Amino acid sequence: MALTTGIVGLPNVGKSTLFNAITQAGAESANYPFCTIDPNVGIVEVPDARLQTLTEMVDPEKTVPTAFEFTDIAGIVEGASKGEGLGNKFLSHIREVDAISHVVRCFQDENVTHVSGSVDPIRDIQVINLELILADLETVEKRIGKVEKLAKSKDKEAIAELAVLQKLQAAFEDEMPARSVDFTKEEKKIVKGFQLLTEKPVLYAANVSEEEILDADSNPYVQKVKEFAEAENSEVIVVCAKIESELAELEGEEKQEFLDDLGIEEPGLDQLIRAAYQLLGLDTYFTAGKQEVRAWTIRRGTKAPQAAGVIHTDFERGFIRAEVVSYEDLTGAGSMNKAKEAGNVRLEGKEYVVQDGDVVHFRFNV
Repeated sequence: MALTTGIVGLPNVGKSTLFNAITQAGAESANYPFCTIDPNVGIVEVPDARLQTLTEMVDPEKTVPTAFEFTDIAGIVEGASKGEGLGNKFLSHIREVDAISHVVRCFQDENVTHVSGSVDPIRDIQVINLELILADLETVEKRIGKVEKLAKSKDKEAIAELAVLQKLQAAFEDEMPARSVDFTKEEKKIVKGFQLLTEKPVLYAANVSEEEILDADSNPYVQKVKEFAEAENSEVIVVCAKIESELAELEGEEKQEFLDDLGIEEPGLDQLIRAAYQLLGLDTYFTAGKQEVRAWTIRRGTKAPQAAGVIHTDFERGFIRAEVVSYEDLTGAGSMNKAKEAGNVRLEGKEYVVQDGDVVHFRFNV
């Protein structure tokens, strides 16, 4: 289940700096466009305070967090859908990711050039959105040409597909992304087959200066991004890429001291990683024993046998039951034995949908 979030943005908005900080993967970062041509992929651990609490409770030999992928995609420029810059390559990289983290510049700095000559986050967002919409419009129009002939011959599937394509075409011509269009359950299945860029869920990372990170709400650029995001039901995470890149070089007490000195409770990256994880529709369940306490990633809505299969295919093949307790009930009780005594540990069968935060022990027989 290699789901990935692509980091996009115009050149010089702090995108690669942020990616470097997230993954410490050393993606090239420079003060000119196109320094990132091939997408850099990094595996990131998901910050989860619940894992630390379970570790303190169980005292295992090791603790293993869950992780997922971030992909750093080169900066898009106006005209990308027509091949401007390295547009075609960039768009193909975006097509391969499952969700988008859109980094938006919300700071002034005369030493960092802006491709448009000035800072305007909404214009920047719309430049990228429009390029993705134009690329999708081209995809849809090509498909319409093929499907129309079949629809005229009364092919039921073609008629249904054509209706969806025409709905998408109208939205794109109004410069609206695919994710903003209301579709029925059946229509959504058809849309999924088109692999549209603007169907992917998006969150925005508002990149601010070091001076503004503690009072980002007073930054007018951030306010504009939040208003824009709210209108399309997206989330905004405020970060300072410069601070995050410095934090990435520190560990343990040094890192905490740096945060304390800045007056920051939690790194912006932790918030961004968790938000991206949620955006991908992922949940976390835990296994907790003396050998290890571990977090496991599943798609939201996964049933118990398939969740077991994430650990090992034998667990799914020989699934009998799942012994389940919620994180809240377990930590509230103080131990697994006390949770059992309180009646909070239950046996679930094959139809049980594993919930985020469940602590699970699978019973299986192969």
